Amino acid sequence: MAPRARMTPPGNAGPARRGRPGHSLDSLLGVAVAVFNERGYDATTMEDLATRLGVTKSAIYHHVPGKGELLRLALDRALDALFAVTREPGATGGPAIERLEHVVRGSVRVLTRELPFVTLLLRVRGNSPVEQEALARRREFDRLVTGLVRAAEEQGDVRPDVDPAVTSRLLFGAVNSLTEWYRPEGGLDATAVADALVATMFDGLRGVARPRRG
Repeated sequence: MAPRARMTPPGNAGPARRGRPGHSLDSLLGVAVAVFNERGYDATTMEDLATRLGVTKSAIYHHVPGKGELLRLALDRALDALFAVTREPGATGGPAIERLEHVVRGSVRVLTRELPFVTLLLRVRGNSPVEQEALARRREFDRLVTGLVRAAEEQGDVRPDVDPAVTSRLLFGAVNSLTEWYRPEGGLDATAVADALVATMFDGLRGVARPRRG
């Protein structure tokens, strides 16, 4: 049985090795997220990760103290990318409806680019402090979106007969559903997906309000 390869720290260009190449923290994270999504985070052990990578557990511990840190890094990667969208010029200036559309389009872009990481984020249930922190950040993001919907309603660009929090949930329910069916190799790029989502969802938001029943 061939010996397992050591992992290569980021930026360390050591001498060439025979056999399996080394792994950087970034490549370790990518594999860990794939295994977490396949097996579930709680069911995944460090031995599972070492086996998938073809390295010893000590090689993983060279980069992180445990799988909890891998989870934190993965969730932060998804959340940081989503919050970055809210700080882009298109999300901070102009009519609220246009800022909302920018955030939706940007979120689709993040999801298609970071699909495994966002998939993991959406499966978090708060079973650990790391997961609870991620859920708190998700709620903060939801509040930002709801604020944009409310502002667009106040500006007369969104129908007033639907609660802004409900509208926000519906919008991002549609965005998040991409984790169930979107595949990069399927031929649809992020722009095409965002165009389709905006066309179907925003026409309804701008529609004429129907009278309430009862």
